[in-house]
Amino acid sequence: MARVVVIGGGYGGLASAARLAKLGHDVTLVEQRDVLGGALGTVSSEGFTWETGPTSMLLPAVARDLFRKSGRPLERELELVPREVLREHRFEDETRVALPGGSRAAQLAAFDELAPGLGEEWCAHVAAYADVWEVLRRDYLEQPWRAELADAATTTLLGSREMLARRLRRSLRDPRLRLVAGHPFTFDGHDLRDVPAWLGVQAYLEQNFGGWTVAGGMHRLADALADRMTTRGVAVLLGTTARDVVLRDGRAAAVATSAGELAADHVVCAADPRKLPVLAAHVSRTLPAIPPMTTHLGLSGDVPDLPAETVFHGDPMLVVRTDGEAPPGHRAWTVYGRGQLAEDVVLALARKGVNVRANVETRVDLTPRQQAERWSGSPLGVLWQGRNTVRHRLKTRTPVPGVYAAGAHATPGAGLPYVGLSAALVAQEIGPA
Repeated sequence: MARVVVIGGGYGGLASAARLAKLGHDVTLVEQRDVLGGALGTVSSEGFTWETGPTSMLLPAVARDLFRKSGRPLERELELVPREVLREHRFEDETRVALPGGSRAAQLAAFDELAPGLGEEWCAHVAAYADVWEVLRRDYLEQPWRAELADAATTTLLGSREMLARRLRRSLRDPRLRLVAGHPFTFDGHDLRDVPAWLGVQAYLEQNFGGWTVAGGMHRLADALADRMTTRGVAVLLGTTARDVVLRDGRAAAVATSAGELAADHVVCAADPRKLPVLAAHVSRTLPAIPPMTTHLGLSGDVPDLPAETVFHGDPMLVVRTDGEAPPGHRAWTVYGRGQLAEDVVLALARKGVNVRANVETRVDLTPRQQAERWSGSPLGVLWQGRNTVRHRLKTRTPVPGVYAAGAHATPGAGLPYVGLSAALVAQEIGPA
């Protein structure tokens, strides 16, 4: 039985610990905060509760695989609910489109309502990613990346110089369609000129697999995994800071923490590697993706009826999520701001045509810096800076022998499905006890 220390109690750390414990390892999880879950959590004020992380996810098969291979199936723990409309996009020319998930026909009809012919244009763009998805799934997402062993098609794809901004200009003539296709990356703080074109596969995943949420809130996913730590016998050390990985004979032998040294045969870094001196030098050519300005609002009275997620394009770009928990007769919204946000976010939202200034009962404002400090790093992982970001980001097996990487800062990147896949890749690399 090997001793494994997992650093970080977010989704990536929990998923890694659950899988490795089921494989028979003696697992200890170290978390700096006093609660598990990382960004998959909540914040509350005056009877209102808001999600602090994502409110939906793609590729539910990844979460199902995690639960099945670490204990009870997901469906016996949580209720996954499909989201019929992924988000509504509102443009500066006052047109809008509600983007359905999981259906080519529904997306075709939605874009044709925006303007005749746009449905076919959109669906042709999405269909072009079918082969990209198969290549990524086979050689990059479902097995640890080995450049020397990879298929030529995967190597060519990951090394492509084409960026997403150019791909979108080439395949989508209508600028509104380009805004929809680029939104997931723009929202996470990336410049589309620096995002590899193959990442546009997200539109393919949304159309073919849809978006899903968890009944009661996405934080329940982290709660269920926290419970699984007990089921699988994982030792959880809360309020404990991992300071560095201790090397002996050039290999990881322990983790130095604020509570003392923890012996380890394997170490999994599921936190920002910049916090560990032994790994910091290996990620010095990357930058973190900065979270957006975030404002949680508790509203009363007659407020506009918005879908679960609405994107207001322009500068600034605002995103409103309306599915927080509120007392009867009230609403809990979260507003995110990107771009030139030179005024209060509630006033900026009013300028977009949604005026709730008189309805605000309580609010919680979180700057990007406050969020990064809260989670000891950005939950959005690594900023895309062109095709070389793939090489500069940590692989599953890091350059430090005995140290592995999971989570948003590691391969294959940020977002719940990819973080979940990173844990599966770590489990493959370490193997059974």
